[in-house]
Amino acid sequence: MGAPEGQFTGCPSSTCIFNQFRERVQVQAQQIVVLGTGGTIAGRAQRAADELGYRAGEIGVEQLLEGLPALEGVTVVAEQLAQIDSKDMAFELWRELAARCRHWIEQPQVQGIVITHGTDTLEETAWFLHRVLAPRKPIVLVSAMRPATALSPDGPQNLAEAFTVVRTAGASGVLAVCAGAVHGAADVRKVHPYRVDAFSSGDAGALAYVEAGAVRHVRAWAATIPSHELFDRLQRTAQWPWVEIVHSHAGADGRVVDALASAGVQGLVVAGTGNGSVHAALEQALLRARDAGVRVVRSSRCLEGPVIPLAKEALPCTPLTPAKARVDLLLDLLA
Repeated sequence: MGAPEGQFTGCPSSTCIFNQFRERVQVQAQQIVVLGTGGTIAGRAQRAADELGYRAGEIGVEQLLEGLPALEGVTVVAEQLAQIDSKDMAFELWRELAARCRHWIEQPQVQGIVITHGTDTLEETAWFLHRVLAPRKPIVLVSAMRPATALSPDGPQNLAEAFTVVRTAGASGVLAVCAGAVHGAADVRKVHPYRVDAFSSGDAGALAYVEAGAVRHVRAWAATIPSHELFDRLQRTAQWPWVEIVHSHAGADGRVVDALASAGVQGLVVAGTGNGSVHAALEQALLRARDAGVRVVRSSRCLEGPVIPLAKEALPCTPLTPAKARVDLLLDLLA
């Protein structure tokens, strides 16, 4: 059942810790798993006052968890999967992350998972995991906008609030916690390059807020229907599909689309203006690519609001942001 105070819990090929608490406490049967991938939350700067000129992913997940009051009375297992800047997120790390989440989420004693992640591609990882796993237990991505060495780092508070969400009855699906707000994977997006409250859920709004150590719901948790088919297909994939994002803008033409199609691109997401509208010259190139076998989907570069489909449009649209639409198209092409 539980382990004595200070004893390490076991897990395959990973660094695992059991947090040593300030007081001796009875170990609970429930576990929370923390998967570390790096990011600003694990960043280190040469000077404490430097909140931008730092190196991401320098500090291990065990050190990030040390002394966190939210962990008192909780059995924690930690694995360091990577220590990267999330701008460099790669498909193979996504595959490994999905596999470790699947392994742990199926353990009956595991209440949920916390993933430390950089902010730049957090919304893509969140949507990928939600599509692949659709977990009934919570998987919470947590990040920071200031490095761990900052004068006032935001990572510890965000981590504590991520644990609060995992321990909340009924929590499910893939979520993101930042600056007291709980966002769902389908809506979360980064909207500011350095402000601590850098994430939004657009006009859908946050799912909940963490206030005074408790979760206040605004909307219901996202519905989840776990399916092994997509996960199993992902594990069998030797080569990921090639999908790119192109933007519609004033003066756009179709040369970049023609070049990508000639080079063998398999899918294109166009970040359109307004309600997914596309410059006429660019649209003609996209139609040529579609007719040549390239999957094409329209999204919008607007920060809020989904694209509303119109019967007259020649290209299909999605309500997702361009980055998430690309994830969807990747997974669809895996079929």
